[in-house]
Amino acid sequence: MKTRRYILLMLGGAVTLTLPWLLRSLVGGYESTLVTVALSGAAVLGASFLLAWGAETAEKDVPRAFALAILAVLAVAPEYAVDALYAWQAGQNPASDAAHLAVANMTGANRILIGIGWAGIALFSIYRATAGGATDHAINDRGGTLADSVQLDRSIATEIMFLTAATVFAFIVPVAIGGSGLGIDAFDTIVLVGLYVAYILVVLRGDVDQDEAHVGVPAYLQELRKSLRIPAVLALFAYAGFLIFSAVEPFAHGLEHMGTEAGIPPFFMIQWIAPLASESPELVITAYLVNKARTTASFNALISSKLNQWTLLIGTLAVVYSISLGRYGILPFGPKQAAEIWLTAAQSLFALAILVNFEISVREAVALLVLFLSQVVGEFVLIRLFTEARADELSLLLLYAFTALYLVLAAGLFAKRRAALRDVFRIAMANARGRDPDVSPPADD
Repeated sequence: MKTRRYILLMLGGAVTLTLPWLLRSLVGGYESTLVTVALSGAAVLGASFLLAWGAETAEKDVPRAFALAILAVLAVAPEYAVDALYAWQAGQNPASDAAHLAVANMTGANRILIGIGWAGIALFSIYRATAGGATDHAINDRGGTLADSVQLDRSIATEIMFLTAATVFAFIVPVAIGGSGLGIDAFDTIVLVGLYVAYILVVLRGDVDQDEAHVGVPAYLQELRKSLRIPAVLALFAYAGFLIFSAVEPFAHGLEHMGTEAGIPPFFMIQWIAPLASESPELVITAYLVNKARTTASFNALISSKLNQWTLLIGTLAVVYSISLGRYGILPFGPKQAAEIWLTAAQSLFALAILVNFEISVREAVALLVLFLSQVVGEFVLIRLFTEARADELSLLLLYAFTALYLVLAAGLFAKRRAALRDVFRIAMANARGRDPDVSPPADD
């Protein structure tokens, strides 16, 4: 009975987040920009929880291939909604800065997922297991200073390999093939979406029959009889979809106006504030899994989410832009946006170099967090201290400097962990061939 009350409280809390915006949509009012942003942002947050729960519940009633395809889209739905909005507006008005804002949201969401998501969940997992005295077999007590680590499931090698391939390709994404200038084109769409399709096919052939029991709201909904469960899932999808569709535009534009009023460029607001609302549900859910001693499951979810965002999210921007434009077009941007993509790819490469040995230590998580925050805070300081033109110049140099730093660190780790990299490749290739790989650590691990 206590568990049921807790589940209903979680559902009620998510729905409550959406009700003020629903009321505003029906009767109007709330002209204040701050109120509009707060209500629409809360609605996106609540809708994201509902989408995630509905998607997990649906796995009980649909074929695995279909479930994977749906989950891939839903996992990036809130980020995609904001990005699709700006890609669409860029097609409607090519002279606007909408294409730049699409890149801002995409790169911000990806860097937040690693800089705060991967690092924060690792630190929380280790803190919970050490300070809280909880038992978690995924935590390794190394005994040294900041040496404790989270041990990852070695079967995640497939995700690491595909994410590495997408990350390496991302360095050439800004270069538009067959066009002048910088932008995201059809070649990027084909490669990145193709990588995700290939990943789905490999997962289907590999060892995918290790269904972990769901917890929380999905577990409760899956226990309902089918005649109730399916309508419940459809209702969650429909309600959440309506909320995201109606709230994302005022939320994004409200942030732009707030930034302008505060002297902060819209690019910075859309890059760092908007993604926090859409990423929050995932971070809260993974923290919930950690609290249930399911650290491995939470990290697997975060890595898979990064793969979704780094392939589908980027790959579909040119499609939305072309549809809005009424013809094929390359989503255009400038040197600043190209540098943002390169920095995001460099951060991803460094994070993969950390995970290639299937663990992440306290010091590695702290490094991810500190590097991420240093760059964001550094850019904010430049915005506040200098004129817009001068801040843009210095910001570009800052992006290049952090890109170089991430690349140097990644190269050093990969060189040191060559054996681990070969092990990742071996497990991933076995999965691709549909074989059962030996995922036990090698003797010299």
